[in-house]
Amino acid sequence: MTSPALEEKRDKLLQILRDYGSVVVAFSAGVDSTVVAKAAALACGDKAVAATAFSPSLASGELDQARELAELIGVRHEIVETDEFSNPEYLANPGNRCYFCKTELYGHLGPLAEKLGFKVVVNGANIDDQGDFRPGMTAATENSVTSPLIEADFSKADVRELAKLWGLPVWDKPATPCLSSRIAYGVEVTPDRVRMIDAAEKFLTELLGKKELRVRLEPQQLARIELPLPVIPKIVETSVSRKVIEKFLELGFSNVTVDLQGFRSGSMNSLLGEAQPLIEITDLSRSGV
Repeated sequence: MTSPALEEKRDKLLQILRDYGSVVVAFSAGVDSTVVAKAAALACGDKAVAATAFSPSLASGELDQARELAELIGVRHEIVETDEFSNPEYLANPGNRCYFCKTELYGHLGPLAEKLGFKVVVNGANIDDQGDFRPGMTAATENSVTSPLIEADFSKADVRELAKLWGLPVWDKPATPCLSSRIAYGVEVTPDRVRMIDAAEKFLTELLGKKELRVRLEPQQLARIELPLPVIPKIVETSVSRKVIEKFLELGFSNVTVDLQGFRSGSMNSLLGEAQPLIEITDLSRSGV
């Protein structure tokens, strides 16, 4: 049963999009942009398009899921090939790397909207995103991209609740930021490195049966694995750790560690402010197993 508060937000979201009249949705196949795409389809009909960026930083399976979700929603789907890897500022991986990525994306979506005769480009940012470090929001402002979920006062919890109500299969999907976000700031982003990370995360997901995990690439090709805390004892078992070490070294990592603080979405951002204490880690590749 829908709460009156959520009904009010849902209706406000739909009205915002109706008022826009026609929209291009920056569609990543995450829960936020999927809810916006669904709302846009309901509010604007064939005047709504969901556009997904495709580049080496997109994790395996995400493009296929975007296609499937667009078909489920009944919204026209466009794939936009972005070229952030040709930008030296992006490759240098500064703390505001996401700004350059989003600028590249919106630099394609604006012309797409113009070509279609559509009025507005929208993203899936919600009010919880305003409390985090989000240089991509600066890029959105500079490119006149709007955030209807913020305008309608949606929190992340609200988005998930509405997604579940609308029968969207991604309602409980973990956050899936781009693969470049796994690389420590200041370590160069390259196609080879994001492929390493993608392969490593896919391997761990299949091995451990968990989707909510990260493989972070630290300096000197060190892999730092973040897992839900209850899963850590499993990965340090001798039989499992041997498989992990062998696979990660084969992929090109120099050492393999497990972060004892567990999985934390956006953990790299914690190092952008004041100096942080060193992260306590277990080095699987030097544990003698």
